[in-house]
Amino acid sequence: MRLEKASYKAIKYACLKFHYAKSIPAAAFGYSVFNKNNEWCGVICYGLGATNNLGKSFDLVQGKCLELTRMALNGKQESTSKALAISIKLIVKNKPLVKLLISYADSEQKHIGIIYQATNWIFTETSNDTNLIINGKRMHRRSVGAKYGTSSIGKLKAKGINAEVIYTKDKYKYIYPLTKELKDKCLKLKKPYPKNASKA
Repeated sequence: MRLEKASYKAIKYACLKFHYAKSIPAAAFGYSVFNKNNEWCGVICYGLGATNNLGKSFDLVQGKCLELTRMALNGKQESTSKALAISIKLIVKNKPLVKLLISYADSEQKHIGIIYQATNWIFTETSNDTNLIINGKRMHRRSVGAKYGTSSIGKLKAKGINAEVIYTKDKYKYIYPLTKELKDKCLKLKKPYPKNASKA
């Protein structure tokens, strides 16, 4: 198995074809995954996340913390956990300023983060978020803001856009520190791994 920097074309195809969200995350970059037969298996994507404050609680400015935003794979890879582990090694090599990785497992999709548990990420908490329904289509607030210039319900309605707020189901938050100093801090937040998506 090998990974190499993914083109935007590869990211777009994999995210739209292989991932349940059927969307391309903002500011995405990533790695194409190839199996031992040199077959392309999809991409693993990272980005700055849905908020500019992604690493604020760890005293990290934007750019020093990345979110694992997509694992858009077609199932032909030998090991998903190995592919993820290799991608982390490439982050360390190619993005030396990055100190922390964050990802979320979505209970709405009956995910609890088995892949993160298998690769020794630290589980810290469950959380929920809000999405918007825009003219009947569910969208993340950041995507709405990028498209319409605002994610405020009042301002959207003033523009004649049919908008409403919905609350997501629980998401399981996992973190992966890339420095020893940060690892010691992160381990203080460690909680037992969730065993089932009971609220899915």
